Amino acid sequence: MSDLRVRFAPSPTGFLHIGGARTALFNYLLARKEKGVFILRIEDTDVARSTRESTEAILQAMEWLGLSCDEGPYYQSQRRELHIAKIEQLLREKKAYRCYCTPEDLEARREDALKAGRKPKYDGTCRELEEPIPNSPFVIRFRAPREGATSFDDRIKGPISFQNEELDDVILQRTDGTPTYNFVVVVDDAEMGVNLVIRGDDHINNTPRQILMYEALGYPVPEFAHVPMILGADKARLSKRHGATSVMAYKEMGYLPEAMVNYLVRLGWSYGDQEIFTMEELIDKFSLENVGRSAGVFNPEKLLWLNAHYIKTGDPERLAGLLREFLSARDITTDEGPELTEVVKTLQERARTLVEMAEGAEFYYLEEIHPDPAAAAKFLSDKKPVFESLIRHLKQISQWNEVSVESAFSSLMEESGLKLGKIGPSVRVALTGVTTSPGIYEVITVLGRDKTLSRLEKAIESLS
Repeated sequence: MSDLRVRFAPSPTGFLHIGGARTALFNYLLARKEKGVFILRIEDTDVARSTRESTEAILQAMEWLGLSCDEGPYYQSQRRELHIAKIEQLLREKKAYRCYCTPEDLEARREDALKAGRKPKYDGTCRELEEPIPNSPFVIRFRAPREGATSFDDRIKGPISFQNEELDDVILQRTDGTPTYNFVVVVDDAEMGVNLVIRGDDHINNTPRQILMYEALGYPVPEFAHVPMILGADKARLSKRHGATSVMAYKEMGYLPEAMVNYLVRLGWSYGDQEIFTMEELIDKFSLENVGRSAGVFNPEKLLWLNAHYIKTGDPERLAGLLREFLSARDITTDEGPELTEVVKTLQERARTLVEMAEGAEFYYLEEIHPDPAAAAKFLSDKKPVFESLIRHLKQISQWNEVSVESAFSSLMEESGLKLGKIGPSVRVALTGVTTSPGIYEVITVLGRDKTLSRLEKAIESLS
């Protein structure tokens, strides 16, 4: 065991976003590689926007991705007493102060600063007040140093420095008594022993302010690693116009968790030219040194390619278990009919998602086949004699398997003088209702004797 302690701390104000999932994954992989501790903390202090549904959605997404935590989930809202106690400590030590400025005062001063070409930060009006103002609402601000610089060596970005005069006296507690994010995240990370904070680089500007709070509270300052953001193909920040941004939306679209994990890790991290990794390989090879400094570009086609790979190489029995949910969504039951694992084997080479696989598997379980009218007109109209001969040859099979089915077709072709190209498409339409499907020998083998013969006989009836 190492002393590494990292955390993922999402706010439950929506679903788990692609960017958040990647941050969680990086934390998880490093913790597993270094045999450290991975903590999950739900930052639910924003009461107005945090919901139980969002919390459940985040936990489900983490479980689906296979990112199990060692500690947690902790809930920030349950640590309120500690946060308030730390604010009171800063007040006693004169490292924080009450600010009575109204929102209208602050806005007016902000506009004046902008007109004068100054940075629109708080001007410190209440910074030196000696006594509280009775019966007046207030916030509590951090008394930030006005001289010197706050610097840190980012594990991804390298050395970063901020002049303290550029920093604000940030609010620690609102007028309603609730502590703010920038403060509680410091307290919670410190109290939980987090010594490396891996998070998105949209937090870089928060980091110097948080470092000053660590120091003011007497906490050791952790290391920081800021991961570049994820962009769409147009190099704008990833949003819904680029496609789904919620992790669980991809589950519903029929993606496999291992494909999503593999894709997310490659959005900003590389290991030579290798593209495909097992989770074990990722844990073994992952390092912050190989995380790039530039933004990753989300490419839906690449994710789809990876998913197709994992379906093609996946365990048919596992895929069958996952596929049932997607068939059920199409009102297809698999209680009667071909063994679903065998159905999966016929579709693995063709399907890129479980949704596509469910679409391709549907014909195996239908009670009746209703061929597409255009396909029926093209492929069925003159095939009654062919179907009658095929039924006769298929009925002579003693062991129903792909070899014997192929042999029956060979006998039919020899007898009729027709090539497979003149027979196969017609049989496919009669059995599946469509013009594309797995190989016709595979289809007949998996569909089984009874259903195959029944569908061919019904095709003959329709031609009559």
